[in-house]
Amino acid sequence: MVCKKDNNDFMPTIAIPPGETIRENMLFLGMTQIELATRLGITQKHLSNILNGNAPITYETALKLESVIGPSAQFWMNLESGYQLDKVRLEKQNELNADLEILKDIPYKQMSEFGWVEKTNDRIERVYNSREFYGVASLNSIKLSHAARFRKQKSVKDISDLGVLAWVRKAEMEGISEPVSKFDRSKLKKLIPTFRKLTLKDPEEFFPELKLLCAECGVSLVLVEALPKTYICGATIWRKGKAILALSVRGKRADIFWFTFFHELAHLLNHSGQEFHICYEDDPEEEEADKLARNYLIPDDLYEKFVSEYDFEDKNNIQSYSREIGISPSILVGRLLHDKKIDYRFYSDLRPSFEIARHE
Repeated sequence: MVCKKDNNDFMPTIAIPPGETIRENMLFLGMTQIELATRLGITQKHLSNILNGNAPITYETALKLESVIGPSAQFWMNLESGYQLDKVRLEKQNELNADLEILKDIPYKQMSEFGWVEKTNDRIERVYNSREFYGVASLNSIKLSHAARFRKQKSVKDISDLGVLAWVRKAEMEGISEPVSKFDRSKLKKLIPTFRKLTLKDPEEFFPELKLLCAECGVSLVLVEALPKTYICGATIWRKGKAILALSVRGKRADIFWFTFFHELAHLLNHSGQEFHICYEDDPEEEEADKLARNYLIPDDLYEKFVSEYDFEDKNNIQSYSREIGISPSILVGRLLHDKKIDYRFYSDLRPSFEIARHE
């Protein structure tokens, strides 16, 4: 009995071992299992394993069967080959069925809209495309392949694990393809003042410069579109000895973009090499990197001076002090908001949103 697959191949419903045909021949010849084992010169246990499909018919056994019960050795080898192929086909079909279930949790539609995978409504094609995208033989292996370095954001119940790993995978592929110099932590740290000055520029001006400076320090800076239910701000990834600093792409406030960049920079500068980090929105486990990022952007002594000596609620003071310390006003506003010293409702004009145009 067979059923037809979508690709017009025929799929067996069960795999029948050659042992069934051997039994039929034994019955026809009136031969017991003990007698056949003796005539073949093999143990009863080995014959039992062959009959039950637990041991294969080898070339040597096929020649023995040809002599004892017929027909040809080729006949028995064809049966064995067909049995093994049917077993693999059924295993692959079971694997495909399992992957079709996993596919339900993959944000395939959004990934195809971003051009990460081909657009298709065929679910089986989606499975094959997803396997290729994630770089796995079966979708069940996705989480296992990242288990050692993937930390789920526990505070978000509806987070999409497979969406997060798709984002990470895309960041890896983008980063690996970027040509960069050898990673130089010391050089990267010396560029912090330069990075701060870039906050004063518009995206179309600062991003190409930021990307180039990172590459000269051995860091591949990549932007990756945000997938639903991933809540990722950024990540630091190591692949093939290369540091990848990935930032999510969405309509962001300028201060959030820059804080995320400096947060990931803190990981690269202050943690041992090859460590993997994902930064989620409102992530309590990233307190150390958050503190370092705040200090990189506005050194604590300068921030405390402003808070203690100025009317920090006054917009003119915010703008003039920001210019004095060489930082965008949005950065100072963002920190004041974080510390709940000012109200979100009255400072949105100092926190512009922007999109960074990506040129493929």
